[in-house]
Amino acid sequence: QVQLVESGGDLVQTGGSLRLSCARSGSIFSINAMGWYRQAPGKKRELVARITSGGSTDYADSVTGRFTISRDNAKNTVYLQMNSLKPEDTAVYYCNVITKLYSYWGQGTQVTVSS
Repeated sequence: QVQLVESGGDLVQTGGSLRLSCARSGSIFSINAMGWYRQAPGKKRELVARITSGGSTDYADSVTGRFTISRDNAKNTVYLQMNSLKPEDTAVYYCNVITKLYSYWGQGTQVTVSS
């Protein structure tokens, strides 16, 4: 059974930094991509950053240059380094793993950026 567990969410001030982690347990035969999404109150869940099995990355325009996604295959963990945080980054951040057949989600971690 695959589980994704996010950690690292916190309350920070504008301009601060956080690093989110998503640790995966359970075997997945073939991962297409891993990503981070976020959902703010009253808004739809949106893609923040994604890294493919080949290592290609893409980011939402709103976080480009401030956030960096990375992975450690040996630890089955994907990270999201978030710098220069803004109040509009406040949301629940979810980890996502996509295979050919399934899409797995974590339970989310809260990031709150105070002004």
